[in-house]
Amino acid sequence: MPKTLKDALHAQALAEGFSAMGICAPDATPDTAKRLAEWLAAGHHGQMAWMADRLEWRGSAAALWPASRSVIMLAEIYTPKADPRDVLAMPDRAAVSVYAQGKDYHDLVKRRLKRLGRWLMDEAAKAGEAAEIKVFVDTAPVMEKPLAQAAGLGWQGKHTNLLSRDLGNWFFLGAIFTTLDLPKDAPEISHCGSCTACLTACPTDAFPAPYQLDARRCISYLTIEHKGPVAPELRALMGNRIYGCDDCLAACPWNKFAAAAQDIGYQPRVGAPELAELAALDDVAFRARFAGSPIKRIGRDRFVRNVLYAIGNSGLPALAPVAAGLTADPDPTVADAAAWALSRLGG
Repeated sequence: MPKTLKDALHAQALAEGFSAMGICAPDATPDTAKRLAEWLAAGHHGQMAWMADRLEWRGSAAALWPASRSVIMLAEIYTPKADPRDVLAMPDRAAVSVYAQGKDYHDLVKRRLKRLGRWLMDEAAKAGEAAEIKVFVDTAPVMEKPLAQAAGLGWQGKHTNLLSRDLGNWFFLGAIFTTLDLPKDAPEISHCGSCTACLTACPTDAFPAPYQLDARRCISYLTIEHKGPVAPELRALMGNRIYGCDDCLAACPWNKFAAAAQDIGYQPRVGAPELAELAALDDVAFRARFAGSPIKRIGRDRFVRNVLYAIGNSGLPALAPVAAGLTADPDPTVADAAAWALSRLGG
């Protein structure tokens, strides 16, 4: 295909609301399979057994859809207006990861990807080419970050998240696989240098080495993916973080170049709610409160478990009755968290 189609695609992507675009070949990440296998062998995925499923697809985008000839990677910023770590100094409030403050990004990004994909197929048809596409947003066995680096969007930093000299690290990734053979971009290289700000910022020491993450110690994993009780020694390090953790992202110096989020859907709806209020939610109230939010997917029991850990870390005896009221909760993990919180508050 002529480069003019790629230029038009880039302009259309920006018009749709994406912040950056790059293109790589489906086989542009040959080391991904080996690195993923080593990560799994070390047990760093914890309870995320699905990471080992369809390993051949995760390790190679070309294997996922052999007919594809190009992978279009797109970035969409959700940069917060304030430092998300400010709430950590408010022990009676809940800290929620920035990405979960607004509407579910899966829905917002996927709608944009579909519109862009349809536009691409229409433009190809005008040129007499039949194009097929598949779109992915963090819900399929696609290793978006290595592909994004291969497409020149940024590089995986020492915290394993993608960084960009133009966007910082507050952005989502989406992918459009297509049968069109579009011109490819040059891969990006690391610009982290000797900086270790993200590593030292981690409250649970979840990075055994630069560019390596042990999810079993990561607060994002513990509050979202981990089922059952969290190890007591890690509970005490979670502070008031009840859904995700932004410390390593917020510490990155490259964020000084980040632009503000444009989509109104990423504007905070959750805020920093009171822990006492959240602990009182039953299943119905939880679902109603977080409808349309990624928070909803972890369910009431895991959510309240996290809230109780935050209450236990608050150092506020006034919250002891809240914990005491949940020590007989039908869910044993919630009851355990309540008893732990109560013991921490002197109850």
